[in-house]
Amino acid sequence: MSQNPIAETVASLMPRAKQELTELVAFQSVADWAQFPKSESEAAANWVADALRVEGFQDVALLDTPDGTQSVYGFLPGPEGAPTVLLYAHYDVQPPLDDAAWTSPAFELTERDGRWYGRGSADCKGGFIMHLLALRALKANGGVPVSVKVIVEGSEEQGTGGLQQYAEAHPALLAADTIVIGDAGNFRLGLPTVTATLRGMCLVKVKIDTLGGNLHSGMFGGAAPDALAALIRVLDSLRAADGSTTVDGLASDEVWDGLQYPEADFRADAKVLDGVELIGEGSIADRLWARPAVTVLGIDCPPMVGATPSVHASAGALISLRVPPGVDTAVAVKLLQAHLEARTPWKARIELEVVGQGQPFQADTDSPAYASMRSALEAAYPGQEMQISGMGGSIPLCNTLTSLYPEAEMLLIGLSEPEAQIHAVNESVSPQELERLSVAEALFLVNYAESKRA
Repeated sequence: MSQNPIAETVASLMPRAKQELTELVAFQSVADWAQFPKSESEAAANWVADALRVEGFQDVALLDTPDGTQSVYGFLPGPEGAPTVLLYAHYDVQPPLDDAAWTSPAFELTERDGRWYGRGSADCKGGFIMHLLALRALKANGGVPVSVKVIVEGSEEQGTGGLQQYAEAHPALLAADTIVIGDAGNFRLGLPTVTATLRGMCLVKVKIDTLGGNLHSGMFGGAAPDALAALIRVLDSLRAADGSTTVDGLASDEVWDGLQYPEADFRADAKVLDGVELIGEGSIADRLWARPAVTVLGIDCPPMVGATPSVHASAGALISLRVPPGVDTAVAVKLLQAHLEARTPWKARIELEVVGQGQPFQADTDSPAYASMRSALEAAYPGQEMQISGMGGSIPLCNTLTSLYPEAEMLLIGLSEPEAQIHAVNESVSPQELERLSVAEALFLVNYAESKRA
């Protein structure tokens, strides 16, 4: 990276950033109290609040959101007449999954092979550290040229919508001229990328009942309706033979016109086993960024260890449906529910519960803020042009903010490039990526302030 005062300052701050990320990763802040203590998330929220206070933020507050979690807010006033920029990240994380599969402990930031490993290191505790680095670099080089609001969410990974509901009830709180969502990532390590679209999502719990209780499979099997077998049929109906998502009435043939994802790169990034086919049809970009995708996240049924020879009376599953841009998630939810009910065999009883949902998002890539970000990213990544991609994941807050502040420009950047393996075991962040993106964010704030003065 060619040196300039901001880049030099960020480089000097990296040891501090590593220590802070170590402290933040250590909190087991999974916003699911059935898996981890609520006190872990509360401690993480307080750590974030204290960090904002140290940087001179005013009105720092722990916001009690309707889903029982806390989001952290702070305001840093800029020069008179300067625009306001909202910086977003989240401190809650996905559960570690299989602790034994981690090479180093999930909640201990560990340096290995030039990367920092730990749950949340990239998604998205590292995003908060990125914001801090950018602001510190500006303060050391003449000051922050804009007013800054920071919001750090406490339940993004759970999709329970607490911050969205809070923002809707307090619409002035997060109002800004431009919003930078620090929860996306570069398409490839070292390739500066702004994410222009996000799929929406919905989570639906399914429960199927067929009997008053389990029955002996020898005495009753063959005539007694098996709830687990019914559930398997229902779940199988959500995919065509090639693996494409098939929800009755939901279009699955849109195409992505833009940056493409080579199949060989995707196979390597996804660690697809040799000889195993990919699912779906169309380009990889079509499948990831422009079409719906269903995933069975979990099934309630007996494990093999301890299983008895029984016909099952009840079975359940948690289903995720990713909703492409241009589709209303509320409509997609109704279609999914109707599909599940229609495909339930043997007149079995089915209960459906929607436990989370968020709308897809599409940014205006012709906005002035994009021009400011392009210049900043290309300065932080010499020799590379900014790319615009989609992302298959969901950040429900984006559409809430777009609805509340339709004039605000929104950009999505972040640390979740493919090697980061977010949501998987051995999640990691590239410290070089953290450094470059922090430089880019600082330069963006300078560029954006100048564009508003012009």
